[in-house]
Amino acid sequence: MNIDTAVQSASVCLADDDKVLSTAISPTEKESASWLHVAVQNLLQETGVRPNQLNAIAVSAGPGSYTGLRVGMAAAKGLCYALKLPLITVNTLQMMAAAVKEPTANLLCPMIDARRMEVFTALYNQSLQEVLPSTNLILNESSFAEWLQQNTISFFGNGSTKAATIIQHTNALFISVTASAADMVSLSAKKFLLHEFGDLAYTEPHYGKDFHSPISKKFY
Repeated sequence: MNIDTAVQSASVCLADDDKVLSTAISPTEKESASWLHVAVQNLLQETGVRPNQLNAIAVSAGPGSYTGLRVGMAAAKGLCYALKLPLITVNTLQMMAAAVKEPTANLLCPMIDARRMEVFTALYNQSLQEVLPSTNLILNESSFAEWLQQNTISFFGNGSTKAATIIQHTNALFISVTASAADMVSLSAKKFLLHEFGDLAYTEPHYGKDFHSPISKKFY
């Protein structure tokens, strides 16, 4: 089973190896915590798959929404613990790149909005191999300039809208791509075969940058 709560709408996908069996996508961009467990239960009932027939739980581990990442990771770990299953983590940006089914550009550049002019981003080739590691980047006119001199790059994701206003190179292509947990399937299946499992106790989401919670003021 594959779980994504890092991008705009939460989703769950049940797969057999690298074959998608069924996918559920949240109708809203919020309330993923209340939607997720019900969606998992409904997906199993609809497909006739029993929980004890699952072999692993995969989750998109970030970067992405702080709250969404915590919801997805907690749910995945809970299922793994209860069912004694291995945990698989998938980079959210690579999952987004996998959603580009017939790439026309040399490189794929998923972007997740990180507020203001900042994005979480990475570069992948058409084989989904990482060319530029995941990073948080403040966009400006020279962003990806060196890469664009030698390559065509497809930019996509909810962070690419603001990139389109300042990256004007002729090799920059801006496309519309919607990613879901179904796009994790080939990536998680490969990790399962290679036994690339996360530590159930210590695996944490990759937030992309430090998470800070507000400190309440004390009054005396």
